[in-house]
Amino acid sequence: MRPSGREIGQMRPISIEIGVTKHAEGSCLIKAGDTHVLCTASIEDRPPPFLRNTGLGWVTAEYGMLPRATNTRSRREAASGKQQGRTVEIQRLIGRALRAGIDRSALGERQITVDCDVIQADGGTRCASITGGWVALRLAVNKLLKAGIVTSDPILDHVAAVSCGIYAGQPVLDLDYAEDSEAGTDGNFIMTGAGRLIEVQMAAEGATFSRQEMGKLMDLAETGVAELVAAQMAAVG
Repeated sequence: MRPSGREIGQMRPISIEIGVTKHAEGSCLIKAGDTHVLCTASIEDRPPPFLRNTGLGWVTAEYGMLPRATNTRSRREAASGKQQGRTVEIQRLIGRALRAGIDRSALGERQITVDCDVIQADGGTRCASITGGWVALRLAVNKLLKAGIVTSDPILDHVAAVSCGIYAGQPVLDLDYAEDSEAGTDGNFIMTGAGRLIEVQMAAEGATFSRQEMGKLMDLAETGVAELVAAQMAAVG
């Protein structure tokens, strides 16, 4: 029995509310159970310096957790003067995941920054950030297309992510914090809407896993990502 009472292949309830901020070109609030992330996408009409005069655009991301996103308050990283290594690793992951679904030449010489701010954390914050970040990105690109600033849709496919792991000896889908903190193996699976892999992060923590178990986790991830893509489609139309 999972702590939440869910079946091994059952996702947490997913909701995506769009247009939640006034100024950002794209925004959404994604809720995966008790993990809530605000995602916004901002367009700049210039690329980063290393891409000037290349004809290519860029998608990048920033990630952060509010001080009371967890059951105890965390000090703001700005107060210490630098980001933690975990924060840097996650925001780089979000950025490269979203870029995998973009035709950068069709985007043109501009940059879209996706900000992912965790309001409440209960496991899977990076996965929710990628899934919601894609929705914010989609909405921002829609504005470019509607204005005629870009003439060809630079978004190639949906991008979504889900966690899977081995909890109490069973492969399970969409780990919450209670499971993630006890899982012998856990991983994050980032995929396109067509089911192609972008990145897999897997680690054994106290217990190794077999190739057969890896296959079961992959099967669960495919099911979970399909459900997330359906939620993205319902949100953006």
